[in-house]
Amino acid sequence: MLDERKAAILRTVVEEYIETAQPVGSGHVVKAASVRASAATVRNEMAILERDGYLTQPHTSAGRVPTDRGYRFFVDHLTAGTLQPAKLRQVRAFFAAAHGELEQMLHDTSRFLSTLTDCAAVVVGPPHQAADVRSVQVVGLAPHVALVVVVLSNGVVEKRTLELVHQADDERLAAVTIHLSTQLVGHTLSSIGDLEALPPTGDVHTDAVVAAGLASLGGRHDDEIDHVFVGGASRMAAAFDAVETVRGVLAILEQQLVVVTLLKDVIDKGLSVAIGAEHGNQSLSECAVVVAPYQLGDGGGTVGVVGPTRMNYPHALAAVTLVSQRLGRYLNEG
Repeated sequence: MLDERKAAILRTVVEEYIETAQPVGSGHVVKAASVRASAATVRNEMAILERDGYLTQPHTSAGRVPTDRGYRFFVDHLTAGTLQPAKLRQVRAFFAAAHGELEQMLHDTSRFLSTLTDCAAVVVGPPHQAADVRSVQVVGLAPHVALVVVVLSNGVVEKRTLELVHQADDERLAAVTIHLSTQLVGHTLSSIGDLEALPPTGDVHTDAVVAAGLASLGGRHDDEIDHVFVGGASRMAAAFDAVETVRGVLAILEQQLVVVTLLKDVIDKGLSVAIGAEHGNQSLSECAVVVAPYQLGDGGGTVGVVGPTRMNYPHALAAVTLVSQRLGRYLNEG
């Protein structure tokens, strides 16, 4: 633990470096209202903070910059913050105007959160396979083609196209709809795959369409993978000087499974912020990740931002927390 004076000096260095991205000298720290010490004392305390791993000095004659340990102390001692009034109005306006299917909503949310924080934003959708079937509808597209539309409890709309051996009129498709609805509503999408067949309807042609619909819903699909929506990845480029760092970060953000695993690992560690090496991904060693879960029915997803370790942590934490809460409320009420 740091004493009060060292903690105040460290906070001043972190806040100034976040603001300017320039090494912070003792002269600036002495002028800070929260630090009451002489220039000689501040220089001595900064040297101790460097020795203990909270600060580092890029060049002999330069000021200090925070290390990952310094950022961690700063984040761990943050008081709960709120967004500025203008940002709060933006959040309210976004969710007041939000509409559309789940995937579009999550995509729009990732872009909005990126704009709000100037970081790359990631929204992980709730797992489809754990959601209950709320309704089933089968409609004809052509004489031998039908479409199965399933609405899930998490707001996802699943669509499957069926190629029919025999032509099915509207009356038969209505019978298929009733039978599938009776048998499948309340089941999870994953449990449908365990159903080998449904009770017969008494009509072989109707049963054939029912069987085709069941097979299309029960098979393994890409929808079993968590959907990931990344907004504002290009904003990351301006945060780093090294081209290779930018390339590495962008490459990671393009890998859906890696992003999902990264965010889940951070939450599983009991963290809302992972800094540098804490999240275990070497390509993001110069990045920080801020995450928060949102609830949707019995499941849920994750909201997060990825930015440089010198990100504005108070603002990022407040933004991610508020957006995750509002997103969960919007989806559950919708």
